[in-house]
Amino acid sequence: MGDVIDQFRGEFHWLSNFYSCPVHFEGLTFLNTEAAFQAAKTLNMEEREKFVGLSPLIAKRKGRRVELRSDWEAVKIEVMREVLRCKFSQNPELREKLIATGDAELIEGNNWNDRFWGVCRGVGQNHL
Repeated sequence: MGDVIDQFRGEFHWLSNFYSCPVHFEGLTFLNTEAAFQAAKTLNMEEREKFVGLSPLIAKRKGRRVELRSDWEAVKIEVMREVLRCKFSQNPELREKLIATGDAELIEGNNWNDRFWGVCRGVGQNHL
């Protein structure tokens, strides 16, 4: 088995959705992938625009209060995939770092009980 990167902190913070980098997604430019992802939870463009300029933590909190699009559960993994494609295709230095991870397994290890996007205490689906 190859290498494992088991947390997106420290030297691998750039893998985190909380990492600051511009992300142009569906006509808007966000300061981080977290804000882009949270904005995509609503189809209301005025609401989405409110995520531009937000820190990842504020965006995550705000994302809990938007009018959730009816298809969110069906599309959220693909939305995340597309937001991440934007992050790594639009930021060449991050793309190079990602390529340099080779075949390492990337695990979003966390201690905040996110077992859908990551892994907490050895348990999780690690969709991120």
